[in-house]
Amino acid sequence: MAKLERLIMMAEDELVQYSTTARKIEKLRQKVGLSLTTSEQKQAKSELLTEMSNNDISQIVEKNRQSVSLPLWGIAGLGLLLGISMEQPLDFIATVIGTAGAIAVQKWGWKLQAKRLVLQTLEDIEERNTKK
Repeated sequence: MAKLERLIMMAEDELVQYSTTARKIEKLRQKVGLSLTTSEQKQAKSELLTEMSNNDISQIVEKNRQSVSLPLWGIAGLGLLLGISMEQPLDFIATVIGTAGAIAVQKWGWKLQAKRLVLQTLEDIEERNTKK
């Protein structure tokens, strides 16, 4: 669903701004209300629920993506340090692998946070519609 990807991109834009989660949901709720109908919102919510995995690793990465990627940044830095100081070109492989791994973990956690924000927004919209 292309609209779901667009919602996730909107949520990523909201994650960049420094504000509370409630404020992010409020701002995103207006955008979702303008871009999706009620049936499309329900479809997007069900799709997100099936897509969001409940395993422990993804939950840890979602909540602590920077802490999880920190050891990989350390490996990258250590590989760079040892590669330069000991003139070992093979140590630069650790730098490349550590950097690529850290960036991948950061991106994965960012996407998971954006999906969670969209899901919270859709649940908020649904809750407000049932109260009316």
